[in-house]
Amino acid sequence: MTIEHTPGPLLEAAQNFPTALWNDSADPDELRQSISFGGVGATCNPTIAFTCINQRRDVWLPRIAELAEMMPEASESEIGWQVVRELSLEAAKLLEPAFEEHKGRNGRLSMQTDPRLARSAKALADQAEEFSKLTKNIIVKIPATSVGIEAIEDATYRGVSVNVTVSFSVPQAVATGEAIERGLKRREAEGLDTSTMGPVVTLMVGRLDDWIKTVAKKEGLFLDPGHLEWAGIAAFKRAYAEFQARGLRARMLAAAFRNVMHWSELVGGDVVISPPFKWQEIINKSDYKPANRLDVPVDEAIMKTLLGIPEFVRAYEPDGMTPAEFDTFGATVNTLRGFLQADADLDALVRDVIMPKP
Repeated sequence: MTIEHTPGPLLEAAQNFPTALWNDSADPDELRQSISFGGVGATCNPTIAFTCINQRRDVWLPRIAELAEMMPEASESEIGWQVVRELSLEAAKLLEPAFEEHKGRNGRLSMQTDPRLARSAKALADQAEEFSKLTKNIIVKIPATSVGIEAIEDATYRGVSVNVTVSFSVPQAVATGEAIERGLKRREAEGLDTSTMGPVVTLMVGRLDDWIKTVAKKEGLFLDPGHLEWAGIAAFKRAYAEFQARGLRARMLAAAFRNVMHWSELVGGDVVISPPFKWQEIINKSDYKPANRLDVPVDEAIMKTLLGIPEFVRAYEPDGMTPAEFDTFGATVNTLRGFLQADADLDALVRDVIMPKP
């Protein structure tokens, strides 16, 4: 497939730095444009999947009706997840050239495990293995929870390329990066191949910003509100440095954008940046010249503000939280509840097709 590239800051960054661009959506039309910007991957989660299906009702509602007829005993959830599989495979097909070019390190489509399985490590690993076998270039999202850490190691050992999700902090990134490393080493000890695996550890930078802003508001803190826009950036830079120091092979991935700094401040290193398509359009229409900013420390005055907030310190220090504390961290709870709601919304959409209101 010949790709016509669109000039702009995104393509310039992709050509001049090891930083990879992925699209934070599985919508095929958006993904085609992202590929023209230099994009070499894409991601999906329950919220993104529901949005994509809802925005292409002309395509997916008739398909839901077909599936309901083909699967007469299937639940609403089973039908909805079959649509997610099909949506994901459509997007994955577009990424096959990048997958071949990068030998599995890029060119992957992220599918997320069902958040309703979050209490069972075996169920998460089993579904991750199932999704990874749908096509050669699937990478599977597993949450950075206490249960998820066990599932991440197990799935990696089984040969699944894992994308850690529901992750907002340095301790979560380090714990899951080490879980991936254990899984890789177990495979290698048994003579199993790891050469084409492409694990990544996501840090949802904007969702950490959101949570720290919520905490600052609840506690009535007097501070420069602009400094709170840097929480996720500071945590990502710290996590990246920890990965380099510890020799962890998984790449860091930045997601959950809230501003253009979530791209510009993280360009430069061997990481993945995954902006929603609307942010890619904003960036690519600008005259910004990308520079290596990943290794540039966050301003001391900003760090003084952030380190004065105990909740940020928990997210910033590698030992700031235990795995048990990951489960009750505010950003974790809010994000998992949002993903569960998206699953419920998809169930309701299927219900309206197979059982329309009279």
